[in-house]
Amino acid sequence: MTWSLVTHRTDGPDGIAVGLREPDGTVRALPRYAGRTMLDLLDDWDTVVTELRTIEVGALPVLGDVPLAAPIRFPRKVVCAGANYFAHLAEMGVERPDPVGAPYFFLKPPTTTVIGPDDAVVLPDRPGRRIDWEAELGLVIGRRARDLDEAEVAGHLAGYTIVNDVSARDRLGRSDAVAPPFGFDWTSAKGEDTFCPTGPGITPAFFVRDPQDLHITLTVNGVVKQDSGTADMMNGAFAVVAAASRIMTLEPGDIVATGSPAGVGAPRGEYLAHGDEMVVDISGLGRLRNPVVDGALAVASGRKIA
Repeated sequence: MTWSLVTHRTDGPDGIAVGLREPDGTVRALPRYAGRTMLDLLDDWDTVVTELRTIEVGALPVLGDVPLAAPIRFPRKVVCAGANYFAHLAEMGVERPDPVGAPYFFLKPPTTTVIGPDDAVVLPDRPGRRIDWEAELGLVIGRRARDLDEAEVAGHLAGYTIVNDVSARDRLGRSDAVAPPFGFDWTSAKGEDTFCPTGPGITPAFFVRDPQDLHITLTVNGVVKQDSGTADMMNGAFAVVAAASRIMTLEPGDIVATGSPAGVGAPRGEYLAHGDEMVVDISGLGRLRNPVVDGALAVASGRKIA
């Protein structure tokens, strides 16, 4: 049986605690980690993972219906690979590369884009917005890493999570760029507040036999939009992490998102609207649900949006 580590909300002074979530959604307390955040555990991952391998799940106290927060509320970095699925390239009108090059990366602001299960993705209040979904497999770093070979990546991972790389398609192209090399604005397209739902938890890496054999689906209002698998990646998950480590030092608590499969909205002209609900499911990692709200309407109604 698999389980995941989650961050749940509490009435205590810190407002959050780390727990263990079973596949049926039951959340259990982890008294040995009381007072520690998920980032604290990841900073001590070599010790923690040894303890987790032998934990007696049935002996842990069952909590009530506790709401979950983002598993890592403040990741040190969110590193995202773009254009990493063959079928996604095809739907965007890009020819299949041969040979496949190294991954392309961009960053999301970690403290303002990251939200958790059931938190709302807030649509920006501007005309002509085109906000899209992108379900992705995320790898969570558990040991400091630099200049890794692909074969070394597994030894630096803590686990896996789900990432939804929400994207503003209307902000990617810049008509006012000072020169052609500056014509694509990845920060504006990817970095708006609430544009990185994550969760529901972190599934320890020892539960995932093969990250290239996972099924990914995303629905909007119950309608399947993305239905694919990680086998379609151009660069495998470990290759993505290795490539990122050759650019920057990866630290415990970093999330590396590995790209989105086919089924995004842009090729069909479909975009998110107020009242929508996105659900991402990755086999063995759980289900990440996020409602979508219009920022202006939410503020006007006084509704809590995150």
